[in-house]
Amino acid sequence: MADVIAHYYFRPKEGVTPEWAAQAIAEEQTTGTWTDISTLEKYIHYLDGRVEKILPSGEGYQVSIRYPSEIFEIGNIPQYLSVVAGNLFGLSKIAAVRLLDVDFPKEVIPFKGPKFGIDGVRKLVGTTDRPHVGTIIKPKVGLNPEDTAAVAYEAAIGGVDLIKDDETLTDQKFCPIAKRLPLVMEQLERVKSQTGRNVLYAVNISTAGDKILERAEQAKEMGANMLMIDVIVCGFDAIRVVAEDPSINLPLHIHRTMHAAITRNREHGISMRPFCRLVRMLGGDQLHTGTVSGKMEHDAQELIGDNRTLTESWQGINTVFPVASGGLHPGGV
Repeated sequence: MADVIAHYYFRPKEGVTPEWAAQAIAEEQTTGTWTDISTLEKYIHYLDGRVEKILPSGEGYQVSIRYPSEIFEIGNIPQYLSVVAGNLFGLSKIAAVRLLDVDFPKEVIPFKGPKFGIDGVRKLVGTTDRPHVGTIIKPKVGLNPEDTAAVAYEAAIGGVDLIKDDETLTDQKFCPIAKRLPLVMEQLERVKSQTGRNVLYAVNISTAGDKILERAEQAKEMGANMLMIDVIVCGFDAIRVVAEDPSINLPLHIHRTMHAAITRNREHGISMRPFCRLVRMLGGDQLHTGTVSGKMEHDAQELIGDNRTLTESWQGINTVFPVASGGLHPGGV
């Protein structure tokens, strides 16, 4: 089986060589630990992480580490992350370490990917090659269902292709899904009858892991035409469990709230790139990747690379619509 290759930036503490630091990462994430142990049998070493070439990068270094596919439990995303992005971030002799990207071979991708992808979403909306225009209902929380639906109508009749809930609006008493969703869909049907256009509404079904499939099924029964999941706070398998259910034939809009706690630091944490790969593998049809303008911190080259990760041919998996968001407005386009 092919290896999983993880790419890291790291900066050793003073007095620590880059070779030692890179090896420490490889050992910590596979068969090693902080000291010699008597139980490390020779036959175990086929699972060792292997350090590739170390290259200078900024104030630190970049390195690729090969992890044997056999160390992964196929299909177990929490376990995948525990290998490529586990204890390494806390190693005391490394000042900073950031996971930049992961090359997942086909052998560790038993997932079906997006049901719709870019082409499928375009077919629903009725477009071919132009960018889709979306908006978020504001204020993000506080409106009652009737006023939420009224805002949705004004946005839809104004020409948007997508309307979405904000990340903090789920199923609160002041605007429950059971009231909000039918009213919004009623207004979108009104727009369709007036203009012939099909506008998508990404209703936020984010909730506990043992309840999200039930909430997805309920939203479908209420007439939803798109579902939204906050992937970082819900967990990556929230996407998988909804995407793989054959009865939920709806596109999934993936929000990334809380991502910046992990991705923003350019030296330490995890870049957005591995998250793009996971969302694509697991079945997200649209994913927020940020924008080169707006209110959020951004790096243009990194963002462009993230979008290519979603849209370029990869492992035979459907493409994902990148979503530019975060204070974006017509004056910033």
